[in-house]
Amino acid sequence: MKNIIDVNAHMHTPYSFSAFTGVKQALDMAAAEKVGVVGINDFYSLDGYGEWKEECASRNLFPLFNIEFISLNSEDQAAGLRVNDPNNPGRTYLSGKGLAYPVILKGKEAQQLADVKAESNAQVEKMCARLNAHLDSVKAGFNIDFRQVEKELTRGSIRERHLAKALRMAIEANVAEAERLSFYERVFGGKPLKSDISDVAKVENEIRGNLLKSGGAAFVPEDPKAFLPMETVQAIIEAAGGIPTYPFLADDAKGNFTDFEGDLMKAADTLKKRGFKSVEFITTRNTTAVLEQYAGYLTDEGFIVTFGSEHNTPALEPIRLRTRDAEVLSDKLREINYHGACMVAAHQAGLDSADAGDELIRKTVKF
Repeated sequence: MKNIIDVNAHMHTPYSFSAFTGVKQALDMAAAEKVGVVGINDFYSLDGYGEWKEECASRNLFPLFNIEFISLNSEDQAAGLRVNDPNNPGRTYLSGKGLAYPVILKGKEAQQLADVKAESNAQVEKMCARLNAHLDSVKAGFNIDFRQVEKELTRGSIRERHLAKALRMAIEANVAEAERLSFYERVFGGKPLKSDISDVAKVENEIRGNLLKSGGAAFVPEDPKAFLPMETVQAIIEAAGGIPTYPFLADDAKGNFTDFEGDLMKAADTLKKRGFKSVEFITTRNTTAVLEQYAGYLTDEGFIVTFGSEHNTPALEPIRLRTRDAEVLSDKLREINYHGACMVAAHQAGLDSADAGDELIRKTVKF
């Protein structure tokens, strides 16, 4: 293949939750870092596609149109099998790659997407109510207005991270600077804030971990209705013109793998039997050696393989991809990623070869 164009095929935006202030910031960074192919990949949302396309065009970037779901595989759940959620057996994150734009999703599948998005938002609204009850119990002197959060911090999809951001902002607005550390300790039930109070990303992560996750005062268990069956999610993605995609966790910081992913050959075989032809990785989770092993094997097995950064936390990290132990991707990984992006680009255009996708991308990307 000719010179490889860098790709980031999985980026969340404020249409779900993101480190970015907006689509423009994300794509300005991509252009500055010379990442020519960029994929929007929000939870339960196609709403950002129009802006993504327009802003990519103005920067000569090639857009990929993707989506993310949390699904449930009842067979894996019954077997106690951890898939790509290390804490919840059977719960399985799925992406759709290369969806049609303009959007073609309609009918039953469009309603299913709307319903699961509404259910996810409702769960966060219940969490907000519990958070306010907790704030009252510690005599905070203020509450979080859910509708205001929805209006000012979101674009329709509301995540628990929005609540963490809203609480951090409310503390800054209502608590004197000299009293904030003691306030955090009070609201955390006696636990001191570990992060530098000026590091907003880390502070929001602590708020989320101490108050909004399991065991926290504002935690609300997710309703099973918020998780569509894996097969239903695959059907929605296909109805939207996309490619159902399995996101691998692969090795964690301690070198561990989930039950499903530890045996790579068995995982690949199971994914094929379940109808998956595409997989992805968030590269900062993995070492270069493991990523080359997994991505290389899956490519050889005929899967479309793409990589992304996610950017689904408050931390504003680079767009250009890197692994856990290297600042840049190896040439082998860059080639795998670009080949996968060419396949997705071809699929979006109704074509069927990497060469066709490569031609489309090179007509667009100008650095």
